[in-house]
Amino acid sequence: MILDIYKDALEYSAKDWKTLVILGVVALFSFLLLPAFLITGYNYRVINNAVHGIINGRDPLPEFNDIIDMFVDGVKVVIVQIVYLIIPVIIFFIFAFVAGNLTGFASAVIMLIGCLLTLVVGIASCLMCQMGLCHMAYHEGAFSKAFEFKEIKEVIDEIGWFECIATYIGLIIITVVISFVVTALIGLIFTMFGISGAVLGANPGGIFVFGAMVNSLITMFIVGPYLSIFNARSIGLLYTMQI
Repeated sequence: MILDIYKDALEYSAKDWKTLVILGVVALFSFLLLPAFLITGYNYRVINNAVHGIINGRDPLPEFNDIIDMFVDGVKVVIVQIVYLIIPVIIFFIFAFVAGNLTGFASAVIMLIGCLLTLVVGIASCLMCQMGLCHMAYHEGAFSKAFEFKEIKEVIDEIGWFECIATYIGLIIITVVISFVVTALIGLIFTMFGISGAVLGANPGGIFVFGAMVNSLITMFIVGPYLSIFNARSIGLLYTMQI
């Protein structure tokens, strides 16, 4: 089932290259904050389509329209993420404060325990957050549903904590591999061009700089948006495993 989710999401994310470019252009201005919320809101729409769809269905990519609604959805998603992030952050700082007031071995042990506990709670919070967003989308965007902790835990219990964690680990691996392979291939191509240019007496520096620019543009306008949609689609489909 997990492999089916990956297969569906990989194919789904490549359905409309125009949308990927649009997201890339918006991402280019994310430092202005408003575009960042639009991207988050768009990914929420992808999740919404997934939780109301089926694996290997014919769901189209969401339209990039209704900017105000998309912005509001993006703000809601960010608020949910912040709330779930608060718990592990507080735990970390409590242990860091205690460790800072101790010395030697005791300080190191307290800090180690704090880091391990933060990691465990952080993983649980991440799963609860992602399923909370899916739960909100499944209930027609009801903001309070993102914090129905008992219901969300029951969703994860139904899917299986191992399956959820394994899926997320797989998403991380796939994301890293795709990013690395694309970057490496483009780098290899322009390295060959640079070497060929050097053999012919040309300055390879300009070729390498141009290659770096092409790599950055492809990452920004194609790979980045593709992977963000892939992850959002996978999360939404994972939620449907308990329905």
